[in-house]
Amino acid sequence: MTAVTGRPRWPIFLGVAALVVVLDQLSKTWLRSILEPGERLSVIGDLVRFIHAQNSGALFGLFRDQAYLFAIVSIGVVALIVWYHGSSGRNTVLSVALGLLLGGALGNMIDRFRFGHVTDWVDAGLGDLRFYTFNVADASISIAILLLIVLALWPARSEPAKPEPEPKPEPIDA
Repeated sequence: MTAVTGRPRWPIFLGVAALVVVLDQLSKTWLRSILEPGERLSVIGDLVRFIHAQNSGALFGLFRDQAYLFAIVSIGVVALIVWYHGSSGRNTVLSVALGLLLGGALGNMIDRFRFGHVTDWVDAGLGDLRFYTFNVADASISIAILLLIVLALWPARSEPAKPEPEPKPEPIDA
């Protein structure tokens, strides 16, 4: 994790975002091809299941049937992420985190515009104690948030090392 001064790390940022979007869209397409909405497939017993869920709202299913509103809001979020990277992305870890965030936002935004909902499909938990059903985009956003928290708690990891000023020679009295 090397901090680099100078220009933003655009290739890393855009490469990570593109990878997330491709993996997210391919995984959702695959899921839609094997399961109908509401169908489940056990992967590791009851611990991990694939469920074809359609979320027309926001995180945790809040604000149902507002997918197009969230799609429009996502455009602003995407613009903010790109702007922030352009003004702050001088560190590899920050560029990766923002790339994950951008890819996740784009992946879910694509679903909202195409289908009017986001396809969620990974369901993990024990019995009735379940984590929320999520997808690759959601997982990327969660990882990005964790990375951003780490960078906020340990700013030395996100800022370039500043060179120590050289001591000035003391004037010689004559």
